[in-house]
Amino acid sequence: MTENFARSTLGPALCQAAHGVGVPEDPWPGFARRERRHRRNRLIRTAVAAVVAALVGVQANVVPLPGWAPGIAVAAAPAALLDAPPRGALAGDRAWLDSLRERISADPVMGAPTSLGGSKPAGLWKVGDRARIRLLYGSDQPGRRVALVAVPLRFGLLTKEALVWYVGPAGAGAGQMRYAGHSEGVDDPVMTLMQAGPDGGAFAVVVGPAESTVTISGDPRYTPRGTLEYEDIARADGSGVGFVVLPPGPLRREPVVRVSGDNRVLFQGGLGGGPYAGLDPTAREMDVLLTAARRGARGTPLADADLREVVGWALLDSRLPVAGTTVRVRWSGSEVGRPAALLTVQHRGGGVIAYAMHGDDRTGWWIDLRLLLPAEGADRRPIGWRIRADDGTRPPTGQVRVVAPPDAARVTVTVGGASPVAVTLDASNAGITRVPPDQPATLTAYATDGSVLGTTPVPPVEADMSGLPGDHPGHPG
Repeated sequence: MTENFARSTLGPALCQAAHGVGVPEDPWPGFARRERRHRRNRLIRTAVAAVVAALVGVQANVVPLPGWAPGIAVAAAPAALLDAPPRGALAGDRAWLDSLRERISADPVMGAPTSLGGSKPAGLWKVGDRARIRLLYGSDQPGRRVALVAVPLRFGLLTKEALVWYVGPAGAGAGQMRYAGHSEGVDDPVMTLMQAGPDGGAFAVVVGPAESTVTISGDPRYTPRGTLEYEDIARADGSGVGFVVLPPGPLRREPVVRVSGDNRVLFQGGLGGGPYAGLDPTAREMDVLLTAARRGARGTPLADADLREVVGWALLDSRLPVAGTTVRVRWSGSEVGRPAALLTVQHRGGGVIAYAMHGDDRTGWWIDLRLLLPAEGADRRPIGWRIRADDGTRPPTGQVRVVAPPDAARVTVTVGGASPVAVTLDASNAGITRVPPDQPATLTAYATDGSVLGTTPVPPVEADMSGLPGDHPGHPG
């Protein structure tokens, strides 16, 4: 009964259910489509992994990349130099330059460009397309050959262009040239080099933009008229190039480079790179200078250590020697809770430089004013300087410290075209007045009979003190 029941009852039902299931007649096409999709995905993953590995290898300089291949520029040398035509006697010596191109490599002598980059280990940067190595300047000077070369460098996909100095004996072949310095991606359109020469002396060369005027100056001179002049010691070697042979032994001062064109100064700064004797007076010389400096000083006397520091800073900033220089403390007191002083410095027969300084917890002393004045009438001039907030950024506050000359009965301040306003003076003949930071002002000192002793402008805040006093306009002439 049971077997018959299963056949008669369940059999038809199971057959009907089986016929209702959709089974494809040929399952292969679906399988093939799925397999093609899986294979394509595997190829894509493999290709991506290979590209990533190749990029890592290229960036690590493990996988070589042709020098002509494009890259991502990370630094740019000054266009004013790169766009200028090659200068100097070697500019037309194609064979010499071709030989130099081949010599610039990972060689310890000629391969210095491969290790440029500061914080990166040596050898990461490689020379790129050698055909793009260009001579910017090359010439024979007394006893040496000097060349400035633009070298394309590559670190994987990153590229940059370095300006590299090479120096060798006069008439040197490419194999005799030695790496002498480099610069990469600088803002100033000037390259300078200063090195000791084979005769114990030194030489300096400056390359600026084409058609610019280059001077290399020695000792400064503050004229009695209250102007700054330099002794130009550069020897021109073509447009935009200056060269000078310096005497043997340490220089007393750092030479100053000035590059100008289109009626404006393109660059001005110290040459650097050489031995300087500096200003190192003996203790006796300084003691004599400081004793004389205190004569006639008004206000709260400075401590001996403070006076020594401010006078030392003034001599260092003005590049004046102790011998033949006179220092006078015009006033001393306090500013923002720290010792402060106004002093004048004058070298024999020259102009007068007024310095105002105050103590600073971070830097030792802060120069608030340096004003070059004509020698005539300097003792009769009132002097004022703008007080700045002592908060790190030091913006002008609108307050001006005024120090009157010894014989002044009163001092007035004239702001712009307004009427003169009297400045209240204390027992030390000093006072505080207000002048908006963006407004010009003039101080006038009067004698007891009402006659004018002298006038002096209140100079703007000097933002750039890299040069010498009088380098920038703003002093009375």
